[in-house]
Amino acid sequence: MNGAENLLQTLVAAGVEVCFANPGTSEMHLVSAIGNSGRMRPVLCLFEGVASGAADGYARMLDRPALTLLHLGSGFANSMANQHNARRAHVPLVNMVGDHATYHLQYDAPLTSDIVGHASLVSDFVRVSESANDLAVAGAEAVRASLRGAGRVATLIAPANHAWEPAAQAVAPPEPAGLEAAGETAIEAAASGLGSGSKTALLLGGRALREKALDAAGRIAAATGARLLCEVFPTRLQRGAGRVAPRRLPYFAEAAMEALQGLEQLILVGTRAPVAFFAYPGKPGWLAPEGCEISTLATVDEDPLAALTAVADRIGARGEAELVAAAPEVPAPAGPLTPVAIGQSLVRTMPQDAIVVDEAATCGMGIFPATLQARRHDWLTLTGGAIGYGLPAALGAAIACPNRKVVSLQADGSVMYTVQALWSMAREQADVTVVILNNRSYAILNIELARVGAGQPTPATMSMLDLSRPDLDFVALAQGLGVAATRATTAEEFDAQLAGAMGRPGPRLIEAMVVQQMP
Repeated sequence: MNGAENLLQTLVAAGVEVCFANPGTSEMHLVSAIGNSGRMRPVLCLFEGVASGAADGYARMLDRPALTLLHLGSGFANSMANQHNARRAHVPLVNMVGDHATYHLQYDAPLTSDIVGHASLVSDFVRVSESANDLAVAGAEAVRASLRGAGRVATLIAPANHAWEPAAQAVAPPEPAGLEAAGETAIEAAASGLGSGSKTALLLGGRALREKALDAAGRIAAATGARLLCEVFPTRLQRGAGRVAPRRLPYFAEAAMEALQGLEQLILVGTRAPVAFFAYPGKPGWLAPEGCEISTLATVDEDPLAALTAVADRIGARGEAELVAAAPEVPAPAGPLTPVAIGQSLVRTMPQDAIVVDEAATCGMGIFPATLQARRHDWLTLTGGAIGYGLPAALGAAIACPNRKVVSLQADGSVMYTVQALWSMAREQADVTVVILNNRSYAILNIELARVGAGQPTPATMSMLDLSRPDLDFVALAQGLGVAATRATTAEEFDAQLAGAMGRPGPRLIEAMVVQQMP
């Protein structure tokens, strides 16, 4: 047995079963070990950012890590935007990065770089193996580190000779630490604050947005009158008919401040205090009202369900939470293809327990509220703000949950960052329906240009925010990557095409020529 084979045995024994891979020469013994393991599923990705984004989507649905296989420092660098998103999502992710053989580093070959430096920018744990026997030990440590709290990004760097040299050391699978318990002081303070008569809201994030935790929060709200709020970009929000629906804070700072207006007390559960996404001239970055008391019931790494249940018990909140009613039967939308019409079609056609991966950008502002009463589903969002996450995360979610329909709501600008994910969807026959929201513009940046007060735009300015000349043909792009695709220009066309996609398995793409309604 060589070091690579010993490592793979250790990873599989630890419950790591899927590898999103983009390997190179220095990883060939790792590739061979994966191919011979019989228990590790390899998924080839044509760009490293697809691999890291897919591992993020996978982890969001299963709360356990997938593996990425990346080639040296340059390969890791290509993956970093979606590593950042995964880190902000607080999910477990294990990277396996090949390096030159230890004795080859002295020659400073063209692909030599500071892999530790690259990885340290977005990883919570970085470890270089010290020998062939140590490679599996380092792998077990990486898995253990990834499962701390809600989840961490852990990176293992494997010199090529450690993969091919003999190894005989058996390594026991790691014991994950998991979520911590919230402190008794925090529970008592939250219970006391909720009974104080102050205007209070619970701001929920992380695993506090799962169904059981939401139900406990809903019982607290019903008993105390506290408002329930959801962070701007949730990792995984379980929503739809029959579930508790917190109000999602708006993206734009002014609207978020309005939603928080009048609060005297804000209790954080699985998230941090709300701040503006960017600084704007003359506008505040801190969004809570002046004088609002902010406290933390449970951090992102603490168990929100146990904490909320303890508070509910402490205040005697034994009533029923307010649940979302199922949507009434409505006719298919007609006329212009607006974001709201797209949301209405999703309500009509999306099956129970669908997974929605939202990188819809400006169109999402209309689609999200329009789908409130859809059948129960999970909603995944762009936690770190680095665009290009949507298609990869949808691929990863589909691999994690092969019996659930995945819907990828994808803005036309950001799809071009990781369009290669369509090829992997086709190859794996992932059950993903991709909706490209085509307004031929970086529409969000058109809005932001005015908001930051950057001056009167010129034609040259606007050319940097425009996606025409030539127009992107997403039907042709999808077909070239192996995914069946259609184009919809009206609400009627879209509704019919979406119903067809929902009714059959496998990847499909709909290019929706949307009529943008600016917020």
